[in-house]
Amino acid sequence: MSSAPPSARRSHPTITLVAVCLAVLVLPASLTGSSVALPQISTELHVQLAPLQWVVNAYNLAFACFMLACGSLADIFGRRRLFAGGTVLFALSTLVSAVTSDILVLDVARTFAGIGAAAVMTSGAAILATTFEGPALGRAFAILGSSAGAGLALGPSSAGLLVNAFGWRSVFVSHLVISVLVLIAVPLIQESRNPAATKVDWAGTVTFTLSLFCLMFGIVKGPEQGWADPVTLALFVAALALMALFVVVESRQEQAMFNLALFRHPRFMAVSLIPVALSFGFVCLLVLLPTYFTSVSGMGTDGAGATMMLLTLPVLVMPLLISRLVKQGLSTRLVLGGSLVLAAVGALWLTVIDAHSSVGSLVGPLLLLGTAMGVTAGLVDGVAITSVEPAQAGAAAGMFNTMRLAGEAIAIAVMGAVLLNSTGNRIADGLSSAAGPAGAEPGALANQVVSGNLTGAADGLTGQGRTDFLGMLTGSYTGGLHTVLWTVTVICAVSAVVVGVMLRERPAADVAPVEDIELPTPVEAGR
Repeated sequence: MSSAPPSARRSHPTITLVAVCLAVLVLPASLTGSSVALPQISTELHVQLAPLQWVVNAYNLAFACFMLACGSLADIFGRRRLFAGGTVLFALSTLVSAVTSDILVLDVARTFAGIGAAAVMTSGAAILATTFEGPALGRAFAILGSSAGAGLALGPSSAGLLVNAFGWRSVFVSHLVISVLVLIAVPLIQESRNPAATKVDWAGTVTFTLSLFCLMFGIVKGPEQGWADPVTLALFVAALALMALFVVVESRQEQAMFNLALFRHPRFMAVSLIPVALSFGFVCLLVLLPTYFTSVSGMGTDGAGATMMLLTLPVLVMPLLISRLVKQGLSTRLVLGGSLVLAAVGALWLTVIDAHSSVGSLVGPLLLLGTAMGVTAGLVDGVAITSVEPAQAGAAAGMFNTMRLAGEAIAIAVMGAVLLNSTGNRIADGLSSAAGPAGAEPGALANQVVSGNLTGAADGLTGQGRTDFLGMLTGSYTGGLHTVLWTVTVICAVSAVVVGVMLRERPAADVAPVEDIELPTPVEAGR
């Protein structure tokens, strides 16, 4: 069988595949790489935790909220055109991120980078689906998946080396260089559209995006202003009201962004819950651990990046192994439910971490948490899509990916708030025995500590008083991180039970049982 349909033979399939995979490679690296750069960003720009978190949160939130809208735009205006536009937007935003010295500008630039990433991801997958067919399509998506895994796995280590050698700005410069290389290949990519596509669900996009923004902003503001503060409460009320409006809007749309009927499929909901729960046990640790390693464990950014590879490398290795085992008869239900159990055990085990922990003592829990994420990568996508009727596969793919990315953004915000709140409470207790700088306030100190500026929080102190105060801050930070890990343990353990029960539901007559699923690629299922 030909590797490309006739319309694509006029293009350059190999160059197209390389360009799309390079573009997708940098998207997860932009998350993991920026996470490693956060401590140095905090130190150089003198920012506290809340605006610092948005360097990651803004990217993830925009990525999640614009996935479906960008998919529609690609169908209407052309996949290559949107791929090029998304790459340009990502590149320009990354350039601004690399040169700015204003945290607000950096956060806004990261928002636009997330929008560009959504355009690149959706249009890139569609380009491959129209450039290849048959076995070649499967191989193309296998390479695409490996590229995304490589970006996730190698992002921390490469960013650590760059930050250590050239500073945090070099992380964004490296992403800019890759984006420019992708743009050089764009003229050689074949254009394609979907003639049946007519409009974008802007009402759904706006209400969904604003609802998530208000929710995340409220979570970030809670530890700073108090959970009962009128502004915090207003943000949560607005998030709830906007989500209710989103449901009403979607129920009246002929071409809805979300097919709300899919929520009536217990198995689809169960499979969609898995990456959301794993976001708490994996993605949030990608953001929180590098700062702890550099400020408390005494690692350099390169050492922190190398240590984070213990968490990320299984995501690159495990999907291929699990795919083979499933084809040989390993229970898919066992893999999916077991992943959450592994995450719970890994998070519980990681509570051994403290200021004196060696890298060797962290190998086991970090590998276990990475394995929990790795065994579901790729597998969970196919199961989600084949958990519904074939006619709903495309809608299921879009909803699944949106829920996954939104879950990641919310997990980072929630766990950041838990860490800040718990650390602040411990510092408040510790100030009774370890005197801090004049006018020291627990919330402000917690912000400095969790942002990576541990020594800066003790400015003005000398001698034994400084040593005792730093010891108290270190203990408070470690205790806050333990609270995060215990919270992750509970979330993953409860989710394992819920998912196990929901996966036992009997499927509809035209839906394959979980154990009988032949796993397709996400786009292949939705074509």
